[in-house]
Amino acid sequence: MLWLSELLLQHHELESFDQLVEAVKAKAKEGERFFRMDVKPPFSDTPEDWEDRLEAVFTSDLTKL
Repeated sequence: MLWLSELLLQHHELESFDQLVEAVKAKAKEGERFFRMDVKPPFSDTPEDWEDRLEAVFTSDLTKL
């Protein structure tokens, strides 16, 4: 299971929400099946609908497997 907090801790190099989106895509492609958003991303460009956007990115990559 992919936890957002773990992803953020493992990737200190992430500097924007867009970079986070790419990291979530990569994890989905690696075979993660479940995604939990237990913290809000700390980036200044994090949109209000961040949960919906991350879930959409994660699940859209799962459907391509």
